[in-house]
Amino acid sequence: MIVAVDRNWGIGYHNKLLVSIPADMKFFRETTTGKIVVMGRRTLESFPNGLPLKNRTNLVLTRNVDYHVKGALVLHTPEEVLEELKQYDSEDVYVIGGASVYRQFLPYCDVVHVTKIDRVYQADAFFPNLDESGEWEITADSDEQTYFDLEYTFLKYERKRV
Repeated sequence: MIVAVDRNWGIGYHNKLLVSIPADMKFFRETTTGKIVVMGRRTLESFPNGLPLKNRTNLVLTRNVDYHVKGALVLHTPEEVLEELKQYDSEDVYVIGGASVYRQFLPYCDVVHVTKIDRVYQADAFFPNLDESGEWEITADSDEQTYFDLEYTFLKYERKRV
């Protein structure tokens, strides 16, 4: 998974990102280009012109069986997505949102790339708080970065081995 969160693990408001940080966008682009991205329909529709991401295999999860989008594979259940993903190396798969898709697929993920923004925004979509779960540990972190007055860090969480 790959996600940007605020201090409260908020990820979005009214189907938009809380904030756009160029270095975070660059990290997302570099990390997911050439890979498989899994997202919900509303996440796809939040992209410019509602189009799939270029240079990636786009899998879109929606319950709407009449939903079609050029350049993406539309699937209708988490089980269909998991079946489709069996043909790919798991290290090439990134779940990119939104909130319900993150929640549905978190049990199947072992690595989450989190851009943690040191601010609280008004949010109506949240990522599960990995710091509180006990199942996750930070295995890599960047120095604190700044973008104007925003401070943020890039963190890599990995599921603890039992």
